[in-house]
Amino acid sequence: MTVADFADRGETDPITRFTEDWQHCLRGERTDPPPIAEYIPDGTQVRLAVLTDLVRIDLRHRWDREGLGKRIAEYRKEFPEVEQSAELVDLLCEEFLARRRYGPLELTDFLAEYPELAQQVRARLTVYTDDDDSADTERAAALVAGLTPGHRIDDFDLLTDLGTGALGRVFLAKQRSMQRLVAVRLSAGWSASGHSMAKLDHPNVVRVFDQRLVTATPATAPEAIASTRLVYMQYLPGGTAAGVLAQRRRGTAADGGALLSRAIDTAMEAKGEIRPADSSVRREIAALSWPETVAWIGRRLADALDYAEQHGVLHREIKPANVLFTAEGIPKLADFAVRTAAPRSLTNTIAVDPDSLPYRSPEQLAQLLDPAAPAPGPRSDIFSLGALLWELLTGAAPFDDPPMPTDPDARAETFATMVRLREHSITDATLARLPADTPSALRRVLLGCLQADPHQRWSNGKVLAQQLDLCLDQRARDLIDPPPGSWRQRLRAWRIPLVVLAVLVPNVLASLYNIQHSRQLITNRLSGSGQHHLDIGTGVVNFVGFPLAAVVLGYLGRYLITVPHGLYRGVDYPPQTLRHARTDTILFGHWVVLVTFTLWMLAGISFPVVLYGSADNVTAADYAHFVAAHAVCGAIAVTYPFFLVTFYGIRCLYPMFLRYGEVGDADVLRLRRVRRRCGQYLTVAASIPLLAVAGATLLPPSELAQIIVQVRVLSIGSIIAFVISYLLFRAMERDLDALERVMTPSNVEP
Repeated sequence: MTVADFADRGETDPITRFTEDWQHCLRGERTDPPPIAEYIPDGTQVRLAVLTDLVRIDLRHRWDREGLGKRIAEYRKEFPEVEQSAELVDLLCEEFLARRRYGPLELTDFLAEYPELAQQVRARLTVYTDDDDSADTERAAALVAGLTPGHRIDDFDLLTDLGTGALGRVFLAKQRSMQRLVAVRLSAGWSASGHSMAKLDHPNVVRVFDQRLVTATPATAPEAIASTRLVYMQYLPGGTAAGVLAQRRRGTAADGGALLSRAIDTAMEAKGEIRPADSSVRREIAALSWPETVAWIGRRLADALDYAEQHGVLHREIKPANVLFTAEGIPKLADFAVRTAAPRSLTNTIAVDPDSLPYRSPEQLAQLLDPAAPAPGPRSDIFSLGALLWELLTGAAPFDDPPMPTDPDARAETFATMVRLREHSITDATLARLPADTPSALRRVLLGCLQADPHQRWSNGKVLAQQLDLCLDQRARDLIDPPPGSWRQRLRAWRIPLVVLAVLVPNVLASLYNIQHSRQLITNRLSGSGQHHLDIGTGVVNFVGFPLAAVVLGYLGRYLITVPHGLYRGVDYPPQTLRHARTDTILFGHWVVLVTFTLWMLAGISFPVVLYGSADNVTAADYAHFVAAHAVCGAIAVTYPFFLVTFYGIRCLYPMFLRYGEVGDADVLRLRRVRRRCGQYLTVAASIPLLAVAGATLLPPSELAQIIVQVRVLSIGSIIAFVISYLLFRAMERDLDALERVMTPSNVEP
C-alpha cells in the first residue's frame, strides 16, 4: 500500500495525521504527544518506511520540548523492527543533531551509547562535528554538482532539475517508498532551513516532510564517499514570484489577476503540467485588479510570517525565488534560512545571496557592514515582504540600488549606499510608478512596510495581514482610507462641533416640547410662587446640570478628542492609547445616552423638591404625569443623538484608528455589541410615537384638547426621526460588516 492507496480509500496518510496531531500538541490543544503505535499501518508494504518516518518526526518534536526527549535506543526497544530499517544510521544522526540543539553533546560521548554503529555514524556525521572536514565538504559539493535527472539518491529518483539556490540544488523527484512526487534539495553543508520548516504546518508555507543525511559516491571522485544534507518537501508546479515578476514586466497592471494565472500557466507548461480545469481560487483571482491581486498574495504571505514567528522561525531570505505557487495560484513561502527563538539553536552562517540583497532591510545590510551590529528582528521580514510586494505591484524595485561589484573589497561601499537609499525612504519618482488604480490603503500599507526605522513598520505579520485584508474590501478600505477630498475625510476634523450639535439639537427640541407640554397641563395651574420655584429648578438643571454633563462626557471622550489631533501631527501613540481611542469611539454614543437620560430623569423626579416651600400641593397624578413627560422627552433626547453620534463615529472616526496598531478579538466583540445596541435603541425610537399617543389617550378630553397639537407634532416628528434612525442603522450595519471582515477575529463566536 502506498500513500495514493490511503487517498483512494478516503484516508489521510498516517504521516500527515501524525504530524497534524503533533502540531495540536505543540499548540497546547492536547496534553500528551501522539503515540506512534496508533499510526503504524498494519500489514502494508510501506510499514517499515512509515514507522521510520514516524520515529524521525517524533524524535525531532520531542527534543524541541523540554522534558520529552527520547533516544533511538528507546524506540528500538519499543519497536524492534526499527533494527531492520535501512535508515537506522540516519535516525542515530538525527538523534545526535536533535540532542546537540538541546544542549552540549560531544560526538565521542554519543557514539559510546551506540558502539556497534559508532563507525558508521561517525562517518556520516563528519561534516557536522566541531572539527570541520573541508575535504569531505568538497566531496559533498562535488556530489551535488554532479547529480543529473535520472540519478537515484537514497529513496529518491531524480526526475527534473528545478534549479540551484543559496541553500543547494533542487530536483523534482519521486519518493519510492511513499510513491509521491516531492521537491528534493541537496546541499553540501549545514542549513537550518530544513529543521526550521519541518515544524511549520501552514497553508502558505511550503511543507517540508523531512530531512536526512545521505551518503553517496560523487561522480567526479568514485573512490571517495561524501555526506550531504537532503531535504524533501512539497512539490509546487506553479513556479515562483520571479516568473510573476517577468509577466508583470511584459504585461500591464490592467491585466489584473489574469496576469498571475498566466505566469503560473507558463511555469506549469514548462514542466509539462496541466492547469486545473476548475478552480474556485482561480476564479477569485480573475475577479481582482492587479493591486488587489498583490494584496491577496501579500495577505497570505504575511499570515505565514506571523505563524512562523510564533513558532520561533524568521525567514531572513525573502525574495522572488522563495515564493512558490500552487497550480491554483496559492502562494507559499519556502527556504526559511535562519532559526532564532530557541537559545539552544545551532549558529549558522549562510552566504549572502545577491538575488536577496534588493529585498534586505537596512538592519540586515548594516549587519553585512558590521557583524557586531544588532541582529535583525521579525520586522526585518516585514520590510523584505513589502519590497517584494512593491516590485510585484509596479514591476520595479522600490529602491534604485547600484549594481553589485565583482570585487569583494568594493562591496562595502555598495552596501552603505543601499542603506542610505532605504533611510531616505521612497522617492516621488518611485511613487509615480504605482498603477493608477492602486488603492490609497495599499499604498499606505506598503509604505508602512518600507519604513527605515523598524519601530515604524508594522509590528508583525498578523497586523500586516489585517491591513492587507482591508485593501481587498472596497467598503472597508474606503472607510479607513477615504478618497482625498471626500466628505468622510473632511468631517474628521469637525468631530467636536459635530458631536456637540448631534447631542444638543435633539435635547433642545425635547426641552422645547417638554416646556410647552408642561405649561399646558401643569405649570399654568401653579401659583405664582410655584411657578417661581419651578423656574429656579429649571434654571439649575439647564445651567448646572447640562454643563456638568458636558464635563462628564468630555472626560469620557477625552481620547476621542485628543488622539485624532495627535495622529494628524504624527504623534506615535502606544497601543494602549489607541485601544482607548477605539473604545471611546465605539462607546461614546452609549455614554451620551446614559449621562443625558440620567439628567432628564433627575429633573423629572425632583419636581416635588423644586416645589417644596411653595403654596402648591403636588398630586400623585401630576407627579406621575411630570415624570412620564420627562421620560418621553429623555427618550427623544438620547435615542436620536445615539444614532447620530454612533454613525459619525463608525463612519468617520473609528476606521482611522485601524490604520495604526493591532486590533484583536475584543475590538470585534465591541463592534458586535454596537450592532446589538443599535437594535435596542431602534426599538426605543419606534416606541416614542406609540408612547405619545398612548399617554394622550389617558388624559381627560379637556386636557387632551390643550395638547393635541403638541402630540401630533411629536408623533409625526418621531416617525420621521425613526425613519432617519433606521436608515443610519442600515448604513452602519454595512460599515460594521466591512470592518468585522477585515479584523479577522480568531476564536470569537459570531
